[in-house]
Amino acid sequence: MDQLEPLDPDYVAEQLSRPPFVSVDGVVNVRDLGPYPTSHPGLVTKPGTAYRSGEVSHITPEGMQKLKDLGVTTIYDLRSDTEMVRYGTPIPAVDGIEVVHIPVFKTEDYSPESMAKRFELYASGKIEAFMILYSQILNSAGPAFGVVLRHIRDRPNSPCLFHCTAGKDRTGILAALLLKLAGVDDETIARDYALTRVGREPAREMIMKRLSNVPYFATNTEAALNMFSSRAETMIAFLQMLQERYGGVEEYIRKIVGLSDEDIAAIRKNFLVPAPLPENASKL
Repeated sequence: MDQLEPLDPDYVAEQLSRPPFVSVDGVVNVRDLGPYPTSHPGLVTKPGTAYRSGEVSHITPEGMQKLKDLGVTTIYDLRSDTEMVRYGTPIPAVDGIEVVHIPVFKTEDYSPESMAKRFELYASGKIEAFMILYSQILNSAGPAFGVVLRHIRDRPNSPCLFHCTAGKDRTGILAALLLKLAGVDDETIARDYALTRVGREPAREMIMKRLSNVPYFATNTEAALNMFSSRAETMIAFLQMLQERYGGVEEYIRKIVGLSDEDIAAIRKNFLVPAPLPENASKL
């Protein structure tokens, strides 16, 4: 699938109408992290427990009601204050749902110098560049990711949604950690990551308009689109880096996030359920 060319609208609509996508008015790229098959015989990731998405700043009353219908009790916002100011996308008030701000990066990570380097890496679209960026996320995100992981540890029957701006990088890494911890194989995790290519398509025009205001991207459309690419091979490379540089998902959660073996076991237990029986089997 070409990462730069617009997708056929009928194809996008058909894909967005099927799981794992969830339609929430005013929010793009909403997906359920269950049920995915795992390495644990007969168990899948628990549907309706953890949702991922792009920013929720433009959620409509209908979208808010949909989240309530899904049982979502908490929204975790991984964005920085700087992003919200730059894009004019403040944290919305959602009646009946707690919105918790847990930025991955601090304000100082958004200095002009840091942003110029980050934009240059994103713009290349190269896997090696994304690995530098994703390592920065892993190194900074321990406290933020820990909040979401503790939610699943302590409140497994209270669904949550976590998001950043596009729902691709910070959100994609947290989703990958959850799926990897549950025993989902790398190829499935990579396919989930790549679904953002479809999930972000309805926001394509808005994304390009935003980036046109950034001098680095104003005259380079290809660089802007590279920033939002979500190739499966990028996630495969990330999972390899996670293993080689951080010792794997459990070691990362122990050392960087600061959770114990007991915490990890509880999160995994709460995020797994028996796989549904095939339709034919249920009729026997």
